[in-house]
This record gives sequence, structure tokens and C-alpha cells, in this order.
Amino acid sequence: MADISWYQSDEKFTLPYCCYNSRIMDKKEICLRSLADVQLRFLCPNDLDEVRALCQDWFPIEYPFYWYEEITSSNSRFYSLAAVYNQQIIGLIVAEIKPYSCLNEEDAGILAKSFSSCDVAYILSLGVMKEYRRNGIATLLLDSLLKNLTTPERRKVKAVFLHVLTTNSAAIVFYERRKFRLHNFLPYYYSIQGKCKDGFMYVLYINEGHPPWTIYDYLKCMCGKVMESAEFFPWVLSNINKALGWLWGGVQHQRQESTTTQADHSSQT
Repeated sequence: MADISWYQSDEKFTLPYCCYNSRIMDKKEICLRSLADVQLRFLCPNDLDEVRALCQDWFPIEYPFYWYEEITSSNSRFYSLAAVYNQQIIGLIVAEIKPYSCLNEEDAGILAKSFSSCDVAYILSLGVMKEYRRNGIATLLLDSLLKNLTTPERRKVKAVFLHVLTTNSAAIVFYERRKFRLHNFLPYYYSIQGKCKDGFMYVLYINEGHPPWTIYDYLKCMCGKVMESAEFFPWVLSNINKALGWLWGGVQHQRQESTTTQADHSSQT
């Protein structure tokens, strides 16, 4: 995997919707010899114009200008990572880590109540240039994010979630193959060119996070406990039988002694 650098090359570049864009462009695909030739680095202010041009080309949603300023800021609160090849940004991922308690109403309910004080990561955008797709760039970017979120310093992050258009089948397949699970259907979630579009919400649980339990989960847990205890019950019954046998033997012995004593007393009289 390519290493991550904080710094941009000295040469200048010429150039909430998730991700893994599938729009068709009239460009030939470029097959990379090795992902080792791809550099991963965090965005910086000099990337603003290029990133803005790419996002406008990739995504149907118009992001405000200040959003580009925030994700390319040196002190950005976002995890903004670029994949660079031949000194050109060919892919990027933008995510935000936030407290679970600060989620919008439509996003609440992805974690069990016991995680109310934990954090979650929200993937805002993930895109790759059309001609560089099918080279594992999107996977490289996503894996880098997940690797960062599963470090000891990020143990408080219990879930990664995103929104995607219901019609973006390429993105849906991409995330489902990477263990993201469908959590919710969001009718009329997007407004694209004046039209309302439906969306899906997908979630990946990490660092031992899990969704709220349903009745099925409770029943499954109880059945598991019973199965785990199946070997324990015979041991308990065996020892109870031994204890009862010992107690019963002691009582019988006392009765025999009492009977013998009474018999001796009667013979003497």
C-alpha cells in the first residue's frame, strides 16, 4: 500500500453526497502497473481549485465554496486524503469524525444506547477519475481511512456511515463488498437539479460497535448462552447428585447408629 504524506509536490496542479462516482466519461481507462506508484497525501490549500473541479465533474451535487476551503485547510477537521499519480489527483476521500450525539435525526439510531458517548465517522465523498477506475484506487483510499479509524487512538469511533443515491449501483456494490450493511432508506433525501432523489444509508461497525438490538438479537443471544451452558449443566447435576448421595448416606448412617443404640438398650433392660 502507498504511504501517506502530509505534503504536496512543489509543482502546481492545472486543474452531503457520497461517493465512488459512477458517471460515464468518454475517456479510455488507464491500467496502472502497481499501486505503489500511487501516493497518498492529505489535501492542502493549494489543492482547492483542482479538488473543486474534480468534485463538480464527479458528483451531481453542488458543494458550497466554503466546503472546499474547509476540506483543504491545513487545520481541517476532516480526514481529506488524496490519491496522486504523476503529480495529479486521481482520487480522494473526505470523512468527518463527530460525536454520535450530534448526528441528524435521520442518522440517529445506528448504534446501541450503550455507545451514546462514542464517536462515528461520516464519509462525505469518495471519488476516482473515470480513466483510473478498476485499479483499486477507491479501495486504497477507503482502507486507509479504516486503518486510521481502527488504531488505539480511534477506539472511540464505533461506526462508519454514508449516504448514497439509490440509483448509484456501482457505489452500492462497492460498499456491500466491503461489509457495509444497509441501515435505512431515505426517501427524497437528495435535491439534484431541482428534483428530489431517494437515498440509502450504509453503515460499517468497527471497534466492537454494533446496532441497537432487536428481539431477534436477544433471542439469538439467549440461545447462544443456553448452548454454551449445555456442557455445564451435566457437571452441575452430577455434583448435585454426589452431594445428595453424601448427605443421604450420612443420614442413613445416623439412623443405623440410632437403631443399634436403641436395640442394645432394649436387650440390657
